Amino acid sequence: MQEQYLPEKIEPYVQQHWEKQKVFKATKNLNKEKFYCLSMLPYPSGRLHMGHVRNYTIGDVIARYQRMLGKNVLQPIGWDAFGLPAENAAIKNNITPASWTFSNINYMKKQLKSLGFAYDWSREITTCKSNYYRWEQWFFIKLYEKGLVYKKISAVNWCPKDHTVLANEQVIDGCCWRCDTKIQMKKIPQWFIKITLYAEELLNDLDKLKDWPEEVKTMQRHWIGRSEGMEIIFDILKNKEKIIVYTTRLDTLMGVTYLAIAVDHPLSIYIASKNLVLKSLITQLASTSLTEANIATKEKKGIATDLYAIHPLTKENIPIWITNFVMIEYATGAVMGVPAHDQRDWEFAIKYNLNIRPVILTLDGIEPNISNGAMTKRGILFNSGSYDGLDSKTACNKIGDILISKGIGVRKIHYRLRDWSISRQRYWGTPIPMISLNDGSIIPTPEDQLPVILPKNYFFNKKNNFFQIDSNWANITINGESALRETDTFDTFMESSWYYARYTCVNYNKGMLDPSIANYWLPVDQYVGGIEHAIMHLMYFRFYHKLLRDAGLVNSNEPAKRLLCQGIVLADTYYYIGINGERHWVSSTDVNVKRNEKDHIISATDKLGNKLIYAGMTKMSKSRNNGIDPQLMVERYGADTVRLFMMFAAPPTMTLEWKELGIQGANRFLKRVWRLVYEHVSKGQTEALNINILNKNQKILRYFVYKTLIKVTYDIEQRQTFNTAIAAIMQLINRLCRISQDAKQDRALLQEALMIVIRLLYPFTPHISYILWQQLGGKGSIDDASWPVVDKFAIIEDSCLIMIQVNGKIRSKIVAPYNVTQQQIQSMALQDIKVSKYLKGATILKVIYVPGKLINLVVSSI
Repeated sequence: MQEQYLPEKIEPYVQQHWEKQKVFKATKNLNKEKFYCLSMLPYPSGRLHMGHVRNYTIGDVIARYQRMLGKNVLQPIGWDAFGLPAENAAIKNNITPASWTFSNINYMKKQLKSLGFAYDWSREITTCKSNYYRWEQWFFIKLYEKGLVYKKISAVNWCPKDHTVLANEQVIDGCCWRCDTKIQMKKIPQWFIKITLYAEELLNDLDKLKDWPEEVKTMQRHWIGRSEGMEIIFDILKNKEKIIVYTTRLDTLMGVTYLAIAVDHPLSIYIASKNLVLKSLITQLASTSLTEANIATKEKKGIATDLYAIHPLTKENIPIWITNFVMIEYATGAVMGVPAHDQRDWEFAIKYNLNIRPVILTLDGIEPNISNGAMTKRGILFNSGSYDGLDSKTACNKIGDILISKGIGVRKIHYRLRDWSISRQRYWGTPIPMISLNDGSIIPTPEDQLPVILPKNYFFNKKNNFFQIDSNWANITINGESALRETDTFDTFMESSWYYARYTCVNYNKGMLDPSIANYWLPVDQYVGGIEHAIMHLMYFRFYHKLLRDAGLVNSNEPAKRLLCQGIVLADTYYYIGINGERHWVSSTDVNVKRNEKDHIISATDKLGNKLIYAGMTKMSKSRNNGIDPQLMVERYGADTVRLFMMFAAPPTMTLEWKELGIQGANRFLKRVWRLVYEHVSKGQTEALNINILNKNQKILRYFVYKTLIKVTYDIEQRQTFNTAIAAIMQLINRLCRISQDAKQDRALLQEALMIVIRLLYPFTPHISYILWQQLGGKGSIDDASWPVVDKFAIIEDSCLIMIQVNGKIRSKIVAPYNVTQQQIQSMALQDIKVSKYLKGATILKVIYVPGKLINLVVSSI
């Protein structure tokens, strides 16, 4: 065994062994319990970042641990390869999106392998390859045939920079989730999948996901947005038309002062057809229509009509307004304006000087002050006629019953969730397999013509700065007549919504999935990914699984049993102010730093001598130039060191602060482990451990070894707090480094301890563990070794520490045998010098004894 720990030599050697022997190739085995461990597939952006490394290391630790438990483990990997970044990079670098994508995949694949992840590379998926997306097209057609897919002209979120539609979930604070450009509203034909038909099931099944983070489930519940309310019919004065309004606040019905309808509500369209002036105004208003993403922050605008609704109870005339903040897609496209008790309605009423009528008292029974905003809480009704004095819940029930009895109210359930818009107006994506005929009808691409291959003949639209499909590809002939292919491509969330299932039977060519194989592996036992995917990916992920189930391809209801959402990685951030006041962000690798004795930064300069401003620790990002290249760290310290630090620096769900001092510490620890094994092995073989002749100190050490094993097992299996597991291993190593190695049984005990500790380290640091296992004479490869088993005899404690209290205050401690009696402990306590001084002149009134823990002497006052 070489004396020095040289990861640059041992890690490539071990990785070559894994690849050559196909150690992690998984096959169906009914004789073993299966375990499917999956990390969210990466986008091939060019190179790994530390967020990737953290995500995949967590998954690998879990997979290797489960393998050591004897389970049949599947851990695959692939590439979410379609999408806008590839297209934009291709435009910038004057290359094809495919070239950019596959070049990045090749580089990132080498990076993943250099980190030693235990992937079954035979199952690698690349979503931009037609052998993958052909089945996505096939499934889309099946959904269309079942009535779960439709196309309509719809007002959509439009990103003017990327020239494509965004789903509601892809709009963050009114901006594009990718490029942060303010979105616009645009009406274009779009394909939709009816996710709303599954809204109730998606909501209810969240309760069955016991091992998913509550934060994720709460976010999904909010996005699904189930509400119970009532649809109310409002007659229109001197008009045969009616308006149906949905509300969840029947208790505020008496406070309605106007009705607001969407610009594309049937009544708005009717009004526009009768009045050219209003038609022009409505058209202008439509261009400012708000969405769920910006309704809270954008200006509310409206047009007063000459129509009035009739209040269903008071028969009062209520003005009807056409507004930009009511969406036809939600509920009925009409709302009752209650400005005293809804902030949005209040803002609109203030802007247009509309009546505001409060009808709910505050919780302390006082009329609300609505001069600065609406009072939105429920309470006691007033200004409500016969309903005065009722609480909100009672009033809702009574008013609802009356509306139903009059035939003008129906109790309804509505959802915030909208159908999934899956059309994207870009080139680099899966072609939507639909065809438009000359007569305007739409048909699916015949199954024998699948896959619809993404065309290689496209051109760059310089005016709009995006790739555009050549019309020669789009124009085709069907039954002798000209027809047009759909030129939109799928939202890339389509590819990432079912990849986990295809991993189970990646080479199956007779269908989308082989149910006999897919149902062996599914559902995923452990899924790992960022909390930022809580709504978009994870919602579609769950929905798609239910579609697969209903198509008879899988038999489970949810795609993943357990979800772990790792925290983000932070790093030091520096910048200097440019001539024009702009910030120039400087990589920490190019910074010279001075720190004080508390390790706080007191000054920083870059290589050019610029004085830098320290902006604290922020999320690693290209925009702030504070990312750390994992490859550089692997080359400098080794993959095992990087993995160990990532798992030790913070609990997996918390933010991790990247500090090179920390990674240096992890490297020193591994060197210490290597040195300990080297010195032990250099002394030759050890004799067999005889637990019957161990002395007290040896028993104590053995007790500590197995107690560490119990803690590490619990931390990995139950708590998934890998940092505390590593901390326990470090404490054990520190103890092992201090023990005597003079006696033969000392060395035998150390041998046992090292054989355990190397297996405990294996999930975190597999390369060094592989080598040290060999050097210690472990049987076979550590890749096939079992997780250590606790020796119950080693953790039997023959003594305990008992607290001695006098009147509830601890006065001393006694080490006593476990089988000690109360009388014996009491006698020992009375003889204890620290205790006896508190008993002089006092009378013992009562003795409280908790076996093995404490004895409390209750005495009279002295």
